[in-house]
Order: sequence, then C-alpha cells, then structure tokens
Amino acid sequence: MPTPDGLTRCAWPGEDPLYLAYHDGEWGVPEQDDRALFEKLLLDGFQAGLSWITILRKRQAFRRAFDGFDPERMARYRPARLARLMADPGIVRNRAKIEASVRSARAYLRLREAEGSFARFLWGFVGGEPKVNHFRTLRQVPPQTPESRAMSKALRERGFAFVGPTICYAFMQATGMVNDHLVTCFRHRELARR
Repeated sequence: MPTPDGLTRCAWPGEDPLYLAYHDGEWGVPEQDDRALFEKLLLDGFQAGLSWITILRKRQAFRRAFDGFDPERMARYRPARLARLMADPGIVRNRAKIEASVRSARAYLRLREAEGSFARFLWGFVGGEPKVNHFRTLRQVPPQTPESRAMSKALRERGFAFVGPTICYAFMQATGMVNDHLVTCFRHRELARR
C-alpha cells in the first residue's frame, strides 16, 4: 500500500522515521567494506532476541562504546573494559553478547589475515553477487537459507559467536547479499537494477 509520500514499501519499518530512513537508504544495499560488515555482523548478534529498531536506536552508543567497532582495539579488551561495557546504559548489556563481540573481533583479525578480505570471504557465500529474490509477502521470506547456514558454520568454525543461521540471514539481507525487499517495494526494483 502506498504511503503518504506515494511510495510503496515493505511494511516492516512502519511509520518510524528512523526505521524508514534505514529501510530506504541502507537495508539491502550491497556492502563491501570489511569494517562496515564487521560492525553489522556484531550488531545483528546483539539483536538476537530483540527487535532491530532497538539496536538501530542504540547504534551510535554502540559505536562509541566499542571504539567504532575497530577490531584491533576490541581484540585487546580486558576484564575492566568489559565491566565498563556492562555498565553502559546506552548499549545492550548482555555479558554473553559483549564477550562474544571481543571473541569475534579476534576471530575477524585471524580470518582477515588468512583470507585477505572479510568482505570477499562473506560474499563468497552468494557467489560474489547479490541474490535477487522475488517475494510478494513477508510470510514467503525464509528465516534462514542454505547459504546462511553455510556462512554460520564457517564463521563459528573460525571463532565467531552469535552468528547462527538466522542471524546470518538477517545480516545477508541487511548488507545486500540478498535482495529481500518485497517485489511491490520501490527499493526492490532500484536495488535489482544495480
């Protein structure tokens, strides 16, 4: 259904201006930057059990708290730093997720050293090109796919945490590895043309 601005969108962002801006300008746009992908993967892990809008509203606080998601700095976090993060009201204060982010930073550095590029490694699960789906309803969108299961398994084997197949699929959607905008959404067509 068209919105007041005359555009037909996926229904999930509702009318929240922040969510609409995220849907219209970021979700599903192919991301190739290693650091941006690392940040998004960690934020998707923090989302587990929560709504994405909760994480989106806290994204700036997360960036501040985690040194801009700089994996080199995060890999050196020690117990005192983890305690400060647990006391930070601006982020999700879940000990398991905070500790997992530090383990994942260390895993990221090892993977990048071995593979040369985090982006190339991740995009390999979709053959290096966005997969364009043609879903008409949200019910048709799967929670995970063979590709997200393979990505999850490979990341866990390399030491990443909070990277289950459902988290990986949400990550793939958000970073444009798959185009899961509904075919009725104006962004589906725009992104499919890229």
